[in-house]
Amino acid sequence: MSTILVIGGGVTGLSAMYTLQKWKKESGIDVQLILAEAGAELGGKIRTVKDGGFLMETGADSIVTRKIKEMPIIKDLGLEEEIVYNHAGQSFLFTEGELKLIPKDSVFGIPASLESLAKSTLVSSEGKVEALKDFYTKNDRFTKSASVGEFLEYFLGKELVEKQISPVLSGVYSGDLYELTIESTLPYILDYKEKYGSIIQGFYENKAQFQSDGKQRFLSFRNGLNTLIEAYQQKFEDVEVRKNAKVSGIDQADHRYLVTFENGDSIAADQIIFSVPHTVAQGFFKDEDLREEFQQLKNSSMISIYMGFHVSDEVLPLDGTGFITQKGEAVFCDACTWTSRKWKHTSKEGNLLVRLFYKSSNPYFGALKDLSEQELLHVVQADLKKSLGLDIEPSVSVVTNWTDNMPNYLITHSTTVKNLETKLESNYPGILLAGASYYGVGIPDCIVNGENVASKVISQL
Repeated sequence: MSTILVIGGGVTGLSAMYTLQKWKKESGIDVQLILAEAGAELGGKIRTVKDGGFLMETGADSIVTRKIKEMPIIKDLGLEEEIVYNHAGQSFLFTEGELKLIPKDSVFGIPASLESLAKSTLVSSEGKVEALKDFYTKNDRFTKSASVGEFLEYFLGKELVEKQISPVLSGVYSGDLYELTIESTLPYILDYKEKYGSIIQGFYENKAQFQSDGKQRFLSFRNGLNTLIEAYQQKFEDVEVRKNAKVSGIDQADHRYLVTFENGDSIAADQIIFSVPHTVAQGFFKDEDLREEFQQLKNSSMISIYMGFHVSDEVLPLDGTGFITQKGEAVFCDACTWTSRKWKHTSKEGNLLVRLFYKSSNPYFGALKDLSEQELLHVVQADLKKSLGLDIEPSVSVVTNWTDNMPNYLITHSTTVKNLETKLESNYPGILLAGASYYGVGIPDCIVNGENVASKVISQL
């Protein structure tokens, strides 16, 4: 009997194991399925915390609706009745000491119409005129492996990218736009440019799938995203789940792999799916060439801080769902989500809940990362006072530090992943990589990746 081991109990690993279990049931093949998670709980970066009447997601806080609406997994897991959608609202940019509206008719700060460009208060008249070259400049130099920052600046101009697009897009992808590829961020913008002759026109023709007037762009579950993790666990009828099972070593033996754990246990596996961060995976291999390839992949860091207050969220100065900070401003945070406004289920009494983000791309991050939790909370309170005029004590706070744990897809990312796949196939047949370190960071991306890597294992067997 063959044994398939999935290492890592995040959403990718759960998706892979769910797919393998379905195949086992449908095919009737006798195979042992084992899921090993180093921590005490499954879920990876998905973790829901409930405290003081608030619901807080310390990792991912939502799922992009358009990415998952065509996927059967929500129905398969019986979660249709649990879905909640974001509340539509305006987003702002904190710049020049005040909150300015990010044009509503834009996608990641990129204008989705000429009217959106014309009405922007973030860009000068000269910057708007420069952006018009998008309509008459042809693409004869960029491919999807090119820098997304260089691509956008070439066609839309430096000012629009610097003052409106970069703060939004860099916030989403946690990196410098000039080091990120088109393929790893917005692959469709190259298609738009080639099909419509203009990035702006491309978004105009396709804006319905991105915006829908802001309604139902994102979804979660009434009891938090951990509902998804629990639903997967409940479906595991023929899977051995091992928690607190941290791998200490992997050795090849007789065309199989002997996996040992820090608690002294061991498993002989025929196929292994590594659904863990690349920084963890590389430690299991003695092959220096392979380890060097892993080191080409890069991560960034982020500190996320929730604050809940026993006051109505009507104290917020504007009708919106949060702001992003322009670099060089007097506040330290990169962004602030007005969580209780954006997600009504997170504060059933309507009290104010906000979440602030501090990223390693922030010039202040080097000093912030060494602060104590109490010192960080003082920084947050100062930021809220400067940006929103709030000077009140929180009743609840949750600090989450994702140190060197946020995948950052650089220009060389896709080449590195292909090299890893090739070397593993040659030197470690039966071992496959999965997860956000390699194949996409959103929850739907991770689910699809889990399904795909499980299908590869099935085809090998």
